[in-house]
Amino acid sequence: MKEFLEFVIRQLVEFPDEVMISEIPSGKMTIFKLQLRQSDVGRIIGRNGQTIHAIRALLASSAARHGQRASLEIVE
Repeated sequence: MKEFLEFVIRQLVEFPDEVMISEIPSGKMTIFKLQLRQSDVGRIIGRNGQTIHAIRALLASSAARHGQRASLEIVE
């Protein structure tokens, strides 16, 4: 899931080398914390939050296939 998330996010941002994703597992729940340049945060969130909502939906679907749950948080 982490590799998939990195691939999608790196395609959207202007500075892909500065994207850092940390994975925090706890039982069946995995929390992904996303750190990136401040100017790229808007690109990830998208207009009215549509982009981040779509990324979270894809992540949840991928996690469900493996019998897990996952969430994505943007760390500023």
